[in-house]
Amino acid sequence: MTEIAGAPAGKPVSASRTTLSHIMTANDTNLLGTVHGGVIMKLVDDAAGAVAGRHSGGPAVTASMDEMAFLAPVRVGDLVHVKAQCNWTGRSSMEIGVRVLAERWNESTPAAQVGSAYLVFAAVDAEGKPRTVPPVLPETEQDERRYQEAQIRRTHRLARRRAIMALREERAAQGFDV
Repeated sequence: MTEIAGAPAGKPVSASRTTLSHIMTANDTNLLGTVHGGVIMKLVDDAAGAVAGRHSGGPAVTASMDEMAFLAPVRVGDLVHVKAQCNWTGRSSMEIGVRVLAERWNESTPAAQVGSAYLVFAAVDAEGKPRTVPPVLPETEQDERRYQEAQIRRTHRLARRRAIMALREERAAQGFDV
């Protein structure tokens, strides 16, 4: 990656990588007796927010959450590990990739992946206006792959937004309530 004059110096992925761990309790359950998806999503947002703040060097807000996938249920007594890292950066936005793992709190079996998500954060200043973020510098082949995949997801997000806006304009022009 090329440094742009006047832009902040790049930061390696490892500079902001974070793991948040939490033991799930009965307070976290849904009507089925497993951990509520919203509880997991909150942990995902918390970990991703920490990464975004660390990478950008200040406040960052959640702009979107893409592809939240729940792969297996989480149970009371599970020790959940939420691992997050900055995959890609734009001018003021960052994609944060998150893996959710769970293991029994009292067993020595390996943690299994139970979820994953991609979130987009926007760095903001004290007035809530976008501010520039440093470029993320992939360090490994896996980081580079994640960077490239994040660019594809960004392209798809922007194309989806354009298609929806075009449809709304077309329907408004036809006299439909938008």
